[in-house]
This record gives sequence, structure tokens and C-alpha cells, in this order.
Amino acid sequence: MDRYEEALKASNVVEDDAIVSAEVAKIVNKAQEYASPEVYKFILDSIDLTTLSTEDSDRSVAKFTNRVNDFDAEYPQYGHVAAICVYSNFAAVVRDHLDVEGVDVCVVAGCFPSSQTYTEVKVADVALAVANGAQEVDVVLNIGMFLDGNYEDMCDELIELKHAAKDAKLKVILETGCLKTAAAIKRASILSMYCDADFIKTSTGKIYKGASLEAAYVMCRCIREYYEKTGRRVGFKAAGGVRTTEEALQYYALVKEVLGDEWLNHDLFRLGASSLANAVLSSLEGREVKFF
Repeated sequence: MDRYEEALKASNVVEDDAIVSAEVAKIVNKAQEYASPEVYKFILDSIDLTTLSTEDSDRSVAKFTNRVNDFDAEYPQYGHVAAICVYSNFAAVVRDHLDVEGVDVCVVAGCFPSSQTYTEVKVADVALAVANGAQEVDVVLNIGMFLDGNYEDMCDELIELKHAAKDAKLKVILETGCLKTAAAIKRASILSMYCDADFIKTSTGKIYKGASLEAAYVMCRCIREYYEKTGRRVGFKAAGGVRTTEEALQYYALVKEVLGDEWLNHDLFRLGASSLANAVLSSLEGREVKFF
């Protein structure tokens, strides 16, 4: 048995989809207990504000970045988003226009969202993005290799990407809408963390179904178990379809219940979204606001 199979076999995280659904239902029933302006502000401050459009350009990304600058000036009582997330070729645009301290430059790289190209191309993409200012890099797990059970090549590639990212955070996207089952999501989570992922992330939001609470529950259970075995905290990011304050609050509750308050900070909890910021800002203001 190789080291990857050993790591998978040693895990006691639940694989039964019915049990996962039942546990998620309990958390959802409690979520509203956490609703408060303070929690909404934390959620707003945990957002990776994202633009990933075919129409993106230097001009549009600069304008997008300037809205974050404007928000800091117009709504200082709410802090700021955690990061601005763009395609890798726009890292320098965000870096050069971003004035708000504490907002990271985040990119998607490595042939996002399919992860289908040469490993060398992915490595170059990550390295170039980091050289141009990316502080966080989101890459997609090679799903084809994973489904074939080719864990060694898949993990070798992730390790290379982590090395190319240097000091930047590496977020590994599991594309849980493709994996579907708790058992598959568990395997992908464990393997990614043993390849030194700094975060595991649900989805690209581009091809398959986006984030689900069931997938998030399994991922967070894996993160908890991994921490108990290794002492290393890995972050969690939900992305793809988290659009309302109520939905975001459910992910907040899930992380709080499964991982605890230690994970409720911007180094370990993120929500990838484009429209969520306006929804949460509207909840805070008590009126509809379309700022971003």
C-alpha cells in the first residue's frame, strides 16, 4: 500500500451520504441563531470578490479593483473583502490598482476551470502569477487523474504547483459537483491536504454544480481530522452559487460547528463570490445596495 492509500485508509471521516445530509440539516436548523450584524460583517470581510468573465480586460479589472478602494472610503465601518480574485494574467492589474491594506491579490491558475493542460504549463502559470503579485492561487485538482485512481501523478502535480506558488497560499479546488459523493469528496480532501494545500475549496462555479453544504461538511470534517493528526490548520473556501446572506450564514454555522472558532478568521475561512457582497451589504444596511 502506498502512502496515499495509507492516508485514505486511516481516515475515519463519514462516507455515508445519508448521515452527512442528516448532520447538515441539524446545522442548518441552528444557523439563524448566529445571525447578527457582527457575523454579517465578518462574512463580508471573508469574501474573495471575484470576476472571472470572458469579457475581463485590464480596464474592467482595474475598475473592479477601484470599487474595493471606493468601498473602503465609503463604508469604513464594514472593513473590506478578504481578496480580489481574477484570472492569473490580471494579477499585476489588481496589484497596481489596489490601495486597501489587508486585501489580498488572488488568482485562478493552472488552466482553470478544467485543469486540462501540461503540468509544465500549470507550473509556469502559477509562477508567473506569483511573480506579478498574486498572494493566493486557486488551482483545480486534476479530476481525470483522480477518477482514474492515479493519485501519485495527481499529487505530484499538486506538490509542484505548491512549490511554484512559493509563499502564496495555494487553494485546491475539488470540483465537488463532479465528485458528487461523500466518499469521493473525502478522498480528494485528504489527498489535497497531504500535498500541502493551504485551503481546500469546493468548486469553480463554471462547469459543475457549485458549493453544497453536504460537500462542505465532509471537507470540514477532513480538515478537523487532518489538524488533529498533524497540527496543521488548512483553510476552507466555499465557492460557486453562494449568493444570499442566508446561504453564507449557513456556511458560517457549518464551519463554526465542525471546526470551531479557531477557523473563523480570514486566514482559514473564505467565500468565493461575485454577487454575495452586495447581498450581505444590503443586510447590514437594511436596504438594497448594489455597490459592487
